[in-house]
Amino acid sequence: MTVCIEQLTAFKDNISDWSKVVIAYEPVWAIGTGEVATPEIAQETHSDIRSWLSANVNPDVAASIRIIYGGSANGKNCRDLSVQPDIDGFLVGGASLKPEFVDIINCTRE
Repeated sequence: MTVCIEQLTAFKDNISDWSKVVIAYEPVWAIGTGEVATPEIAQETHSDIRSWLSANVNPDVAASIRIIYGGSANGKNCRDLSVQPDIDGFLVGGASLKPEFVDIINCTRE
């Protein structure tokens, strides 16, 4: 969460309209590896980001902002990730070029 706090702190005072902001989270260790956090780990960090926003920006922003997961979401893991209460969607990389992208798009419809 240290990296997240550094990044959030760097821009929080420059945002005038938080309704236009989407935060994408990917674990540092997952960048470029194809590895994905467990749903529990991803949820914990998304919840921590939301808590930080509540304490450092305001509770309304924390409740309404979209926090999406960007760490190698794919057709196999998207359902387990999407049911987590603080994961609001996905930033899809390489999987967007594969047929499974449709599964990611539709994972919340079932």
